[in-house]
Amino acid sequence: MVRVVVDAMGGDLAPAVPVRAALQAVREEPDAKIILIGRQELIEKELSAAFRNPSENSSDSSRIEIVNAEEVIETGEPPVMAIRKKKESSLVKGLYMVKHSDADAFLSAGSSGAILVGGQVIVGRLKGVERPPLAPLIPTQAGVSCLIDCGANVDARPSHLVQFAKMGSIYMEYVHGVQAPKVAIVNIGVEEEKGNMLVRETFPILKNCPDIRFVGSIEARDIPYGKADVVVCEAFVGNVILKLYEGAGTMLTSVLKKSLMTSVRAKLGGLLIKPALKGALKKFNASEYGGAPLLGLNGLVVKAHGSAKEKEFVIAVKQCVQFEKQQINEKINENINGLVPVDF
Repeated sequence: MVRVVVDAMGGDLAPAVPVRAALQAVREEPDAKIILIGRQELIEKELSAAFRNPSENSSDSSRIEIVNAEEVIETGEPPVMAIRKKKESSLVKGLYMVKHSDADAFLSAGSSGAILVGGQVIVGRLKGVERPPLAPLIPTQAGVSCLIDCGANVDARPSHLVQFAKMGSIYMEYVHGVQAPKVAIVNIGVEEEKGNMLVRETFPILKNCPDIRFVGSIEARDIPYGKADVVVCEAFVGNVILKLYEGAGTMLTSVLKKSLMTSVRAKLGGLLIKPALKGALKKFNASEYGGAPLLGLNGLVVKAHGSAKEKEFVIAVKQCVQFEKQQINEKINENINGLVPVDF
């Protein structure tokens, strides 16, 4: 049984959404035990309300536990100060549960900064890992790609990006089933000599790295076509790509919906293409891809979107189960420290 701590107080829709998601998760994932952490009276109130819904009666409540945490770290708080001062917060107590092996994973839609800081300071890095990267999935024409790093390390060195590539490859192969994942570094051209100093120094190291399948540089316009399974960059570039992706997807959906309402003919056409269009637009929905793991820690920490709905939490819980079953941290530890190279 994989023990996943869900931060019931984190996110725009807490505690209602995390609590309902916990019930759905234990119903859909038989190998998960959910530990809801937060203000106990609020969690119990939400559970009682959920169980009045007949559809929730099939949930196995024996696999849901509550841990009380009276404090809450708000999104706008300075992360380091919040971690230090709010020891009784759901976020800090949840991370300590992972550190002390009282849980296998921590999942939160709360403050990104506090999760990143807390993950490194409280849970700690695996031996040999220089910087833990945040690794969300992004939709592509070919399926999904891992964008690594998208927010944890703004000032990175070549050795950091090489480790990102290795960790991203392991994650995509063993959690998401991508055989021999293609790795590319984000650049302003495909030529090896192009790019800033960081990219130019990192490229030859990746090129000569035997335990990844490096395919060279990738320009931003090629990322949506899935030309790489692991897209490597430092956090400033990665966060810009991620936010542009999210904004473009929302804008595209809005424009299409408005266009289909401009005339009677457009409305009739919209009715005909609605099923296909719905399926296509679904790819741009962040809830389809679960959370973003902070790779390279001594335990699993996953960040969900602040506005995450139940589906995103449930998929993230399933990711946590797969992550633990596939022993991703052990594989990262072996690969980074050169003990057992992963064969690509």
